[in-house]
Amino acid sequence: MGKVLAGMNMSLDGFIEDRNGSVARLYPDLDALRQTDLIQKEIQSTGAVVMGRHAYDMAQGDFTGYEFQAPIFVLTHHVPETVAKGENERLRFIFVTDGIDHAITQAKSAAGDQDVVVIGGAQTVRQCLHAGLVDELEIGLAPVLLGGGLGLFEPHGSQPIELERISVIEYPWFTHLRFRVVR
Repeated sequence: MGKVLAGMNMSLDGFIEDRNGSVARLYPDLDALRQTDLIQKEIQSTGAVVMGRHAYDMAQGDFTGYEFQAPIFVLTHHVPETVAKGENERLRFIFVTDGIDHAITQAKSAAGDQDVVVIGGAQTVRQCLHAGLVDELEIGLAPVLLGGGLGLFEPHGSQPIELERISVIEYPWFTHLRFRVVR
């Protein structure tokens, strides 16, 4: 069975969006990022994706050409009336209203031997981490201080989560950090 990977790009001061909700400073060249060996390998090893409703809504209804051609499990309280464009025989949307545990369970089943990638938003990644559902955490650390916005990590009142560094890869627009969650 594959692993559950969670993470996203964030600023050096820990924000995944600026004060205006923009991610542009964290992904200055999305096309170049998609062409890196890192992302290409992740695309090939991904059997399912989990995302929160906010991340789903950021696509503004269009997943045409989306890099992850796999079932996407969207964690939400309310199923949207219309499904985003871009569905095909491999990419389809499953809306999960009964919690992160069920979303991850369904995604693992769909992924088979491949990985489940949790791509956001922040609340979804935090829920997975705090529920002990993440095997590896991936952070793209962008060389910018946003000074405010939506933080990836917030105090949660539970026990510390121990991490073991697996790899560090430097790119011109971010440093990719990969950690194993110590259980």
